[in-house]
Amino acid sequence: MKLIVQIPCLDEETTLPETLRAIPRTVAGFDSVEVLIVDDGSSDRTAEVARAHGADHVVRFTRTKGLAQGFMAGLDACLRLGADVIVNTDADHQYPGHEIPRLVAPILAGEADMVVGDRTVGDVTHFSWTKKRLQMVGSWVVRKVSGTDVPDTTSGFRALTRDAALRINIVSEFTYTLESIIQAGKKKLAVAHLPIEARETRPSRLFGSTSEYVKRSAATILRIYAMYEPFKVFILLGSALVSAGLALGLRYAWFWWHGRITGHFQSAILSVLLLILGFQTLQWGIMADLIASNRKLLEDLLYRVRKIELGPGDRG
Repeated sequence: MKLIVQIPCLDEETTLPETLRAIPRTVAGFDSVEVLIVDDGSSDRTAEVARAHGADHVVRFTRTKGLAQGFMAGLDACLRLGADVIVNTDADHQYPGHEIPRLVAPILAGEADMVVGDRTVGDVTHFSWTKKRLQMVGSWVVRKVSGTDVPDTTSGFRALTRDAALRINIVSEFTYTLESIIQAGKKKLAVAHLPIEARETRPSRLFGSTSEYVKRSAATILRIYAMYEPFKVFILLGSALVSAGLALGLRYAWFWWHGRITGHFQSAILSVLLLILGFQTLQWGIMADLIASNRKLLEDLLYRVRKIELGPGDRG
């Protein structure tokens, strides 16, 4: 059994040595533990520092591609290296390395396909009141969308089985944290969580402001939900448009019945437009649902191809 710890990095030469020192090189249940660094086009000496401080593998981008692509590149590299279990952590040492054995324990026990470290956001003293509330609300939305019970969906400290990693396909360009949990829930993977301690770190480089984070996270959630539940999305939108059209149409009919149609012709025009758009949206929902069915078949085919291409784990 091989465990690989992957660490996405962007200009982390200062914090990376401490992070690497904290990663245990022996974990019960595994024959070997390796570390893989994903250097997302750093402008500093991240790659050199990683090699100097014991990283076994370094994947380096020539330009910055973003956290989501870095995460996927890391998963692909870990799978090619024969990982049976993959742990993802941050380079800023927010997640202590000594928590890794606890994180992988539910996987070794056969109880989970993915385990997410819960920072118990409400109790984190270095998080502002606003950040705590936003993360709690965001996690609640992701839980509802994914059908999981993960309390801290933005946590980057997580472990995946080889099979789970083969099934994850991140399409967002923003972050992997939300989408991977939604995908795991929709693909019926067993997702567990456990409380961990989290250290105070520098401000996130993923977003420039809280409003930007909320906007991009909301867009990611909506996009992924629409990918997996398009019929529900289009039915709700189409029904809202049809209802609005019917309401305006009934309003115009009431004035027409009482001979007071003067000045209300705009309601009739808007009613017709909303009804047409509403019925078209319902049709789009049916088409999107058929496309989603094909996408699920393609994802299953991609999983089988990757499984054959990458072969079994435990390659030494």
